Parts: sequence; structure tokens; C-alpha cells
Amino acid sequence: MQQKFEQYIEHPSMLETLKRLGFLHMTPVQALCLPQALQGKDLLVQAKTGSGKTLAFALPLLLKLDISYPIKLQACIITPTRELAQQVAESLRKVASFQNDIKIITLCGGTPLRPQAQSLQHGAHIIVGTPGRIRDHLEKETLKLESITTFVLDEADKMLQMGFVEEIEFILKTVPKNKQTLLFSATFPQEIRDLSSKFQKDQECIITQEEKNSIEELFYHYHNDALATVISQYQPKRAIIFCNTKIQCDTLEMQLNKLGYEARAMHSDLAQIDRDETLLCFKQHSFSFLIATDVASRGLDIPLVPMVINYDLPHDGAVYIHRIGRTGRIETEGIAVSFIKTNLPAYLENIQVQELKICKPQIYKAPFKTLCIAAGKRDKIRKTDILGAFIHEGKMAPEDIGNIDIFDKYAYVAIKKEKVRACFETMQNKKIKKKNFKLWIL
Repeated sequence: MQQKFEQYIEHPSMLETLKRLGFLHMTPVQALCLPQALQGKDLLVQAKTGSGKTLAFALPLLLKLDISYPIKLQACIITPTRELAQQVAESLRKVASFQNDIKIITLCGGTPLRPQAQSLQHGAHIIVGTPGRIRDHLEKETLKLESITTFVLDEADKMLQMGFVEEIEFILKTVPKNKQTLLFSATFPQEIRDLSSKFQKDQECIITQEEKNSIEELFYHYHNDALATVISQYQPKRAIIFCNTKIQCDTLEMQLNKLGYEARAMHSDLAQIDRDETLLCFKQHSFSFLIATDVASRGLDIPLVPMVINYDLPHDGAVYIHRIGRTGRIETEGIAVSFIKTNLPAYLENIQVQELKICKPQIYKAPFKTLCIAAGKRDKIRKTDILGAFIHEGKMAPEDIGNIDIFDKYAYVAIKKEKVRACFETMQNKKIKKKNFKLWIL
């Protein structure tokens, strides 16, 4: 039987916010964590990607914030990647709307230090960031953590795999000893247990057991047409295809686009803005196949991805688990296809490898294209402003407009593919909120 948030949370505004956001019942990890976390206990939690763990630490953290003036930093959340930090911060801001004036700052690489330092001077209640950038600010004394009461390590095993042990230990030495520490990890290698024993006191160890596996795992012998065959047979509306090298990603992107599919590669050679826009276009259904190295295997909130394809199998079993965790997320089912090219890796035992029959590619297109507007939150632009302008000035039907995502400097609008050119040409000479803004098609 699913448990409701009312069992542990009494704050009426928080409960109303959760209801408005569509969170009606707790996931298993939330039901196990909330009563313990709300009591202030340290937690060591094993939970897979997509289990709802962000809310498990966000709710107790937000409910105990003191937002009286002057602003005091009270929580630090560390994640392994910039993408996950942004996702966590965005989720926090949505839930934090239950109360006015909660300030959250994201501290990640890929952007200059100075603007972040200036934001920190004005104060924050919560910081979310990556280990390297948080250490940078601590060393430059633009950040101090002596007042925090909650410290969260999210996807700690990934941070250790990426070599952030020294940074994490450096940061933990700067925080108060009487803080609450919440450590979340998809796996529990010995390094995680060592870290927990070093920095947590009387921690509660929580391991979630999912009622059923929502991911169907399929294994096929590889041949030259294997990828196009799988896509043709299953016809996923979207899929993430994992490769072990950047060169392989670029090669597959060219091959799929040559066949007529819509695919884009994403890896560390791309500039950060290009990676961000690639992910955003994928979320907005502007192309169907995201081809990525493991930079995209963890911590990305991409809802409703029906299929993951391991074009190359990873060398590590934990990476395999995190890759396929991009599909079959909360209350959805997914398919994970892996190609077997040589000998089976040690982490795959007793699996059935099937043969693929070559078939003619069945080409299909993504329904939307993304339109970028050079206006964002700093221009006081809201979704309703964009929607109203596109409907009344651009003569667009509401059903021709998909997701609208607004950031500090830019806004992105998904438009039905067959309507995007006409929309672009019309809106070039139209105003949004009484101003003209440059726009272009991504």
C-alpha cells in the first residue's frame, strides 16, 4: 500500500505544494528516509537512479530551514556533475515554493567564479554544487560552511569513481561536526562505507527493495545493422544510446542521420552550452536519439525515455546499472538493449543472447523543433508571456506548442515541426511583453 506524505509532514503549505507538483504518494525510498531524516538522523541510503531520492533529502532539509534575516547558509548538497547539480537545484526550487524567499545557489564549473562569488555575497540558504567548484570557493574564501546544519552527498559512488575523494574530504573538514549528513549512493562499495564511517555518526543504513523490475533487459549479438534493426523493431519515440568513446558517438550520429533518423551526440568535447542545449532539445522531443558517453549516464532528469541502448557495454557493472537506469523510471516501464560484440563481461551472468534479423529501417521523425528566444528570467519573461505572444501574435494553436523552458538569459520553446518555420518568420517582427527579442531555430 502506498504511503502518503501526510503521515510524516504536517506543514500545510508544503503538503499543498507537493499536491500541486503531482507528488501524491511516497516512493519506497521516501517512505523509508523521511521519518528518520525528519528526526535529524544521519542516513546512508542505497537507492537506484529514478527512485525519488531527491525529494527524500529535499523535504527534511527545506522544512527545517530558518529563513529569518540575515540570510544564513544552512545546507550544502554536493553532486558529481554539473547536470545533476542543476537538476537537483531545479527540483529544490519547485518544492521550496511552499515558502517565500528561500534562496538557492548553484556552484559548478563551466561558468566563471566571480559571478558566483558575487551571488554568495548576497547570501543563500542552500548551495548545490560539484566538489571541485565548491572547493575552489572555499579556498578563495568566497564561501564558508561553518553555519550549515545539513550536508548531502548525492550519488556518492559516482563522485568516488570520478576521483573526487580528496575534494570531498577537504569540504567535509570545513563543516560543523554537529550537522546532519545524508549520503545517497546507487551502490555500496567499500569506499562508500569508509567515507560514511569517517564522517557520519550512528547513521541509519537504508537499502530500498523495489517491488518489481520495471526495466526489460535484452541482449543481442552485434552485427553491422544491429542498431538500425533494433530501432526499426521497437520504434522508441526516444532513446539514449551509450558508447564508450567520443569518436564512436560522432560516428553513430553521422550514420543514423544518414539513414534519415534524427540523432545528436553528446560528450565532453562539446562546449557546455552545446551540451545543455542538446539535452534540452532531447527533452523537448526535437530529436529522437541521444548518443552519449557516460557523461550522460548519471543524474540527468530526462523523463519518459522508453529505451536505452548499450552500443558498447561498459567495463564496470555499476556503470551498466546506472546507464539502464535512464529508462524505467518511477512508475514507468522501459527496455534496455545491449549488444554483445565479444566475450561477456564478468558482471553479466546467465543471460540469454538473441540473434537479430536484419530488416529495412523504418524511419520516423521527432514531433517538435526547438525555438530559442534571447530573453529569460533576467528579462522578467514568464511562460504565460511566451505562450500568449505565440498564440495571439504568432497565430499559433495551443496544441502546436510543446514544452517551454526558461533560464536566466534564454527561453526555449518546442514547436510542432511542420509549424516551426512559419512561427519563426512571424515572431521575428512581433513583441513579447512589449519588447522585440532575437530568436532562432536550434
